[in-house]
Amino acid sequence: MKIDRLIGILSILLQKDSVTAPDLAERFEVSRRTINRDIEDLCRAGIPIVTRQGAGGGISIMDNYRIDRTLVNRTEMQDILAGLRSLDSVNGTNRYGKLMEKLSAGSSDFFVGDQSVLIDLSSWYKESLAPKIEIIRAAIDVRRELMFRYYSPNGESERRIEPYYLIFRWSSWYVWGWCTKRKDFRLFKLNRMENVCLSEEKFEKRRAAMPDLTDERIFPGGIQVKALFEPECKWRLIEAFGPDCFREQEDKRLLFQADYTDREHLLTWLMTFRDQVTVLEPEEIRTQIRDCAERICRRYDTDR
Repeated sequence: MKIDRLIGILSILLQKDSVTAPDLAERFEVSRRTINRDIEDLCRAGIPIVTRQGAGGGISIMDNYRIDRTLVNRTEMQDILAGLRSLDSVNGTNRYGKLMEKLSAGSSDFFVGDQSVLIDLSSWYKESLAPKIEIIRAAIDVRRELMFRYYSPNGESERRIEPYYLIFRWSSWYVWGWCTKRKDFRLFKLNRMENVCLSEEKFEKRRAAMPDLTDERIFPGGIQVKALFEPECKWRLIEAFGPDCFREQEDKRLLFQADYTDREHLLTWLMTFRDQVTVLEPEEIRTQIRDCAERICRRYDTDR
């Protein structure tokens, strides 16, 4: 991708006094004309690059501008490495690993040494997820609409969107785009999308601000939950909500309080604790759990 190449060229220029266009073209497997356009783009971005013709000439960053040839220190670069490797874990390729090889050209010890941070973004749905990510990235790059079938708590629907951002949040992948059906920006979870494909329709880029994905915006709350959990549940509560979500009682049970948004998700989560939780509030949640338990008992009684 072009942005990968621009980062690579900038890294080489920061590490070397001078480099020639043919060398860059060979390293990045593009034409000299493409390299020249990339250099122009870097100049427009505010990087003071100069070119010198003839013997001993080449491309370099202006000496009087270069206060520090290093954009980041070793620790910061190791974090960048970990982040880029995590993207390879999504689709099982070595695309970003190859990018790092290009970035490391002419470097000293930035790219060597043991890695202390390892990030794996792969999931159980890797085989179906990776192709979706590639299609969505392509759609964003070429400004083509996406078509897919979407599954939500409200049912199934055919959707067509103008994609703007591919997002990893809340341990899952999402795409943010303008939904032609809802006439508004929407967030779609990739695991709920099926038959994802590029449309022939191109779109003009809208004034799309970065999506506000704060928990307060997406999960505004509204259901005040109070429940007593058995001591054996402590690790699960801490894992999900942190150590401040409960108070230990004299009988060692855990008084849990939280503000929930999604009723169905709350009921499902509480039921996973079986008989190790007693809901105190709200009363309607207590009633729904009791009714659900009774229906389960009747189902098993009639199946005999």
